[in-house]
Amino acid sequence: MTVRTEVNGKPVTLQVDPRATLLDTLRDGLELTGTKKGCDRGQCGACTVHVDGRRVLSCLTLAATVGGRAVTTIEGLAQGGRLHPMQQAFIERDGLQCGFCTPGQIMSAVAMVHEGHATTDDEIRERMSGNICRCSCYPYIVDAIRDAQRVMR
Repeated sequence: MTVRTEVNGKPVTLQVDPRATLLDTLRDGLELTGTKKGCDRGQCGACTVHVDGRRVLSCLTLAATVGGRAVTTIEGLAQGGRLHPMQQAFIERDGLQCGFCTPGQIMSAVAMVHEGHATTDDEIRERMSGNICRCSCYPYIVDAIRDAQRVMR
């Protein structure tokens, strides 16, 4: 089927199998490999992207459902060669180690801040609980989110 959407601010027309996930379409069809395939079951959060500004698990989202909508991946956050404040905060606060979960962590964190749900450390931890970090960088991730939210407001 034909899907017309916007990915990272650019119009895209794709031919997709109706059963294809957004994750596989981004990675294999558009070669946007920043979005990671972790569990492929919606349990780890590594595949988190934004659809119309809301975070979604791209491994559980059919590509056919994003027609006419705006999709943003980790590659679409930086503007004009300048990192998004959340990306910069993750670097400055060492909110990553192996880096596999980092794109999903950052995409979730950006959406959470835009939703207005990052008021306390406990709330950040609760709202980010769907994103698993096997390296256990959680304290640094919370620090990065707190730093970035000050700049993003």
